[in-house]
Amino acid sequence: MIDVFPAASRHSADLGWLRSQPSFSFGAYYDPNRTGFGVMRVCNDDYLAPGKGFGAHPHSDMEIVSIVLNGLIRHEDNLGNSVVSSFGEVQRMSAGTGVIHTEFNASEDEELRLLQLWFMPQERGMTPSYEAIRFDVSKLHNALLPVVSNQVVEQAASISQDMTIYLSKLEQGKQLEYVVEPGRKQFIYIIDGELSVHGETLMTGDEAQIEAVEELMLTATAPAFFMLIDLP
Repeated sequence: MIDVFPAASRHSADLGWLRSQPSFSFGAYYDPNRTGFGVMRVCNDDYLAPGKGFGAHPHSDMEIVSIVLNGLIRHEDNLGNSVVSSFGEVQRMSAGTGVIHTEFNASEDEELRLLQLWFMPQERGMTPSYEAIRFDVSKLHNALLPVVSNQVVEQAASISQDMTIYLSKLEQGKQLEYVVEPGRKQFIYIIDGELSVHGETLMTGDEAQIEAVEELMLTATAPAFFMLIDLP
């Protein structure tokens, strides 16, 4: 079963300093039919104005992933971390028993675009932790590159949940096959371009929630930059 959610059907918010399109209920926006997918709770495609961001705020018992698509993000937290990341980098924070952090656009003249992803952890009450990794962007080319995983993967951030986040840049006409393990779910988000998923065409900002399939045939009907998440 493949459920497609076009970009135009999703909620969007414009606060001036922040433009955001959340996939699920978030903050003041609430849709009882869109509260998550499996262990996934948040997928926000955010654009932050230069120098703007989210002031100090707490989290607990949540796996939080930030994927930079354009610009610079500065993360600071009460664990002592202060990191600036750009495209090709991923930040992962396990909030556990509690952490306070800030996220800001580190540039004074360039807009920041990033994906903000939240997942329920496998265990509650863990010790908070944070890491930032850089992956080889050339390995996105016509391949599914794992950038976050609960398995030991080179140049991938770790996460306390049975899941993997892949990124891919697929040339027009190229195809990838993804074999699905029984009982698993997949979430696909089109960052830019156009992708056919078993005959369903997804364009920039579209997403698909997938269950009970044995394999996925992914074909770029135009150059496509997308994210695939495999989760329980």
